Parts: sequence; C-alpha cells; structure tokens
Amino acid sequence: MLMNNRWIVLLSVLMAVVVALPAPAFAQVKVLMSGGFTAAYDEILPGFEKQTGVSVTTSTGASQGDGPGTISAQLGRGVPADVVILSKAGLTDLVKDGKISAGTEVDLAQSPLGVAVRTGSPKPDISTVEAFKQTLLRAKSITFQSATVIYLRDKLLPQLGITDNVMAKHNEIGPSAVASGAAELAVAPVSEILHVPGVEYVGTIPTEIQLVQTFSAAVVSGSKKMAASKKLIAFLASDSAKAIMRQNGMSPSH
Repeated sequence: MLMNNRWIVLLSVLMAVVVALPAPAFAQVKVLMSGGFTAAYDEILPGFEKQTGVSVTTSTGASQGDGPGTISAQLGRGVPADVVILSKAGLTDLVKDGKISAGTEVDLAQSPLGVAVRTGSPKPDISTVEAFKQTLLRAKSITFQSATVIYLRDKLLPQLGITDNVMAKHNEIGPSAVASGAAELAVAPVSEILHVPGVEYVGTIPTEIQLVQTFSAAVVSGSKKMAASKKLIAFLASDSAKAIMRQNGMSPSH
C-alpha cells in the first residue's frame, strides 16, 4: 500500500512538471503585403504551410503613398512584420529607410496595368493611347491606388494633358470600387483585377504608356524569424508557385 502511494505521488509530480513545461514552439511568420500579389499568394500559401508546418499571418497595406495604411507607415509605427511583399519601387524605398534586412530581397513576378469595368457594362476602347485617353475623359469616376497613383498622377496624366480632369474624379479604393458601383472604371495591375467578383477585365493599356510593376519580397530588418521568413520567400519564388502566378495575370521573375 505504501509503495502504491509513493507511485501515486511520483506520478502526480511528473504530471505537474509536464503541465508546467512550455508548449512546443512552432514557427510563425507575419507578412505585410500589397494588393497586387494577393490572389497568387492566397493560392500558394496553403501549400507552404502544409509542407513546412510554419504558420503565417497576413496583413495588407499599400506599396507606396502618403497615407497611414502604407506598408512603410505601418512599419514606421511598429506594426510587427517579418516579411513584406510589395511593388519593387516601394521595396526600394524601404531599403533606403533601413527597414529591410540586407540581401534578402527577391523579385517574384511582374504584372502590367489593365482596365476593368463592372460586370455587364460595355467595354470601353483602350486599344490606342488616344482611345485610352478618351476613355479616361468620358468616365464619370475612376479608381486607382498605391504605385499606380504615383505613375498616373506624376507621369502619364501630365503626358496626356488630362491630370486635373482625371484626378478630380478618382478614388483610391481599388478594383472593388467598380464592383460596388463606387467607380465606373479601374486602372490597376492585372493581378489585382482578375480575382475581384463583379469586375470584368477589359485588357491592358497600350504598350507605349504601359507600366509593368514588379512585385518583390524581403525580410524586415530586426525579424527574429529569419530562417522561416527566407523559407517562405523561397517557396513564393519556387517553380511550383509559377503556374499559379501566371493564372493570376503575372509573369514570374525567374
């Protein structure tokens, strides 16, 4: 009987020790990403998590701009992130600001600018530069955002001589604004258009005025999940991810 009591006490002690031990630490990676890569990313990510056991949480932000929701602004106010995925122009700004771990930058894919209208609406003519210009002038409301805003506002619209007209009727909601009726026309990377319900893809803007955006990934400076972060970026750039990128209006970088 005494022996049994000793075994019971010993077993109780062992159980208490096991309960007190910390749970196994599984790698977790936090990603901050712009909209242009979202559709492909959402299809690629489950395969990565299943294969590696790494858990990924994802938040969004604009690649560039002045608002509080940009990736740069979020990192600046301490929003935790291990990996960023955004336009290469936006990534270049983050590198200059010291927000990226040196040597971790990887180009993933490119996407040209396209035009979209609400499903069922007549498709406007954008086959030539002049036709595209007239389409912008005729539209009652237009949506474009992030790096596209910078290109249109600072370069293309001045080149076409229609800056004031277009900027007066634009919003920065993105292609979903067309589906909801908040905008008649969207100008955005094709990769941002194809997956939006209620939106119909018209085509790319003319080659002479085209902006092909590169979307890149990198590890955030100070990340404590360097190995898992690099593993995620490598998976996003892998051969298995390329077919998914192509299906979502992107051309793989490698």
